[in-house]
Amino acid sequence: MNIPIIYYLTELLFPRLCVVCGDKLIEQEQWICLHCLHHIPRTNFHLESDNPVARLFYGRVQIEYATSFFYFSKGSKYQSLLHNLKYKGMKELGEEIGKHFGIDLMQSPEFSTVDVICPVPLHPQKERKRGYNQSWWIASGIARQMQKELSSDNLIRVTATETQTRKSRFARWQNVEGIFELSNPEAFSGKHVLLVDDVVTTGSTLEACASSILTKTDARISIATLATA
Repeated sequence: MNIPIIYYLTELLFPRLCVVCGDKLIEQEQWICLHCLHHIPRTNFHLESDNPVARLFYGRVQIEYATSFFYFSKGSKYQSLLHNLKYKGMKELGEEIGKHFGIDLMQSPEFSTVDVICPVPLHPQKERKRGYNQSWWIASGIARQMQKELSSDNLIRVTATETQTRKSRFARWQNVEGIFELSNPEAFSGKHVLLVDDVVTTGSTLEACASSILTKTDARISIATLATA
């Protein structure tokens, strides 16, 4: 296979760098190098039904299963992955990591029963400002890898809220209570819905999403986030 000269010129002038370590990517790598991908601190919670992410929702909302792809801690080198995805416009990074997350989820008998994948929505005003919804890109990668339906217009955010950063657990819950609605409850009826978000901390936003779905339809809800804080 002959690689056009323009490819080499582009790589020379604008080298593609790993978003985690900053090293130059080789031709087969996308956004993150194989070394950093291999060493990402995976949780493997998809293989353990009683795990710390699932416990966040105990007694709060009926969840089938819950997992996160990797552990996130402030100051770690993987913080740049989330920062670039969420704030630096690297939306395709979410899809790429989502595909690898999807590979893990396919290993789980529980998550393999998912019918439809639904990203946590942003308020339209916030999405216009950012230009994209990072959770949609993560969900898109998962859905593509698992060959599942992707639903991005049924669960909607009807109220804009303040940022959850630095809020207490109770304040976070108050901030998101009643802000999500279903436009077509029948579309989720009887289905196993996988809610997808970028990071889970207290779980308040995901709880609000799940509650809004469960009060309108008989769907079953599971949760998958890229990272757990």
